[in-house]
Amino acid sequence: MPLVVKQFLFAILFLTLVSLPASAQFTSAGWVTAAADTGFPMYPIIMPNVHFWEKIYGTYSENQGVLHDRDNLEVIYGVVDLVTKNTPGAAKINEKLIDFARLTYKNILTKFAEGKLPQTNEERRIYSLFKRKSADVFQAASDNIRLQTGLKRHFRAGVVRSGAYMPTIKRILRQHGLPSELAYLPHVESSFNPKAHSKAGAAGLWQFTRSTGQDFMTINDLVDERYDPHIATEAAAGFLKENHRQLGSWSLALTAYNHGRTGMLRAKAKWGSYPAIFALHGGGSFGFASRNFYSEFVAAFRVAKRLETDHSLIRDRPWASATVRLHGYAAVKELCQYFGVSAEEFSRLNPSLRQPVLEGKRYIPKGVELHLPATHFIRERIRTMPRNLLYSYQLSNIKEKIQVQAKKSQAYTVKKGDTALSIALRFGVSLGALQRANRLNKKADVQIGQRLTILGSTSPRNGIIKGKAKRKP
Repeated sequence: MPLVVKQFLFAILFLTLVSLPASAQFTSAGWVTAAADTGFPMYPIIMPNVHFWEKIYGTYSENQGVLHDRDNLEVIYGVVDLVTKNTPGAAKINEKLIDFARLTYKNILTKFAEGKLPQTNEERRIYSLFKRKSADVFQAASDNIRLQTGLKRHFRAGVVRSGAYMPTIKRILRQHGLPSELAYLPHVESSFNPKAHSKAGAAGLWQFTRSTGQDFMTINDLVDERYDPHIATEAAAGFLKENHRQLGSWSLALTAYNHGRTGMLRAKAKWGSYPAIFALHGGGSFGFASRNFYSEFVAAFRVAKRLETDHSLIRDRPWASATVRLHGYAAVKELCQYFGVSAEEFSRLNPSLRQPVLEGKRYIPKGVELHLPATHFIRERIRTMPRNLLYSYQLSNIKEKIQVQAKKSQAYTVKKGDTALSIALRFGVSLGALQRANRLNKKADVQIGQRLTILGSTSPRNGIIKGKAKRKP
């Protein structure tokens, strides 16, 4: 980082810390002044970022691309009107629109870096966005233009969905002694879509990665509890509580939710406080997403709270469910018949069960807690359930059947150059089966290092596909 930039950032940090003896903290009364780093402080240094994300969540639509400075979110160059995704060739059209706008602003900034003064109204507007008007500032800005698409409709849909989950989430947070404001974190993570799955392999309402999730939940070829909102919330509560215990503030604990606890412990040891980390920490994996994560949370909370008072927005209602824990292996079909529940309803209520189980190819493992409609009939069926129903599959041949099923599946870790189709062809399974077994999206996107379950084949095929030699996994 150039010395002049460091000096500028230190000056900002110093003024921030000495000009206000207290930080802003959220309480039931709103954002107020607090004397210590407790609660969810609105540090002056992050206010421009919070206001930026409030506009992204509440003002700009999905068909608007905001071109801004990556480091100083107060600097917004312009808004590009994009064509809708269902327009033929939308991706290429939008790419050209964005590239043209980005190049326009880059040329203006480069002109200023060369010492030239603004001539047009647009140039004067952009020139006025910068407090320091030096060549190095404009040169750095010309290479620092970023695009952020608006999320207004997406965010509103998340607020609608949140109505079904908020009561349960807040209850679990209270049981763990955690502040209820944390219930708004899924707005940033998944927009309250319990089926959400990121390109990085994070999944569910709270977007746990497989490696982190396995510390709190069951994640295997049959069950992925990241998709169960109740279980995932319990996991998130435990994870956030430990983050706060080790890091000492919610601004650091929430940043660690994105950046990782170890990384934030190192950052805290180096810089001391969240404002200092925000202003000065960089390099490695602490990029735009990590630096903005806490600001996004504060903005999402503020926008969501406003939308919750909008009577024209009808939020989903919570749904009650009865639960029963399996003491042995069981099949979905027989349970649906006994409880009089359709396969679709059973699948909706038990999102942690993976496709091979729901399709009847594998048994539901013992110990799984099943969710069922909370009707009087089903509660009676649970109360009077024959003991042998949940044990009925612990017959003499159950181990043999499970072993046979296990042999028909294996795990594969995605390598560089792999696609879902090439993996499916290599193992002799259909692309659709691979998608269903691993909850891949419609495009069947896979990531390097992602662990896939391969059903229906015991070994990779050898030979030639489409004229190319197949690699051995």
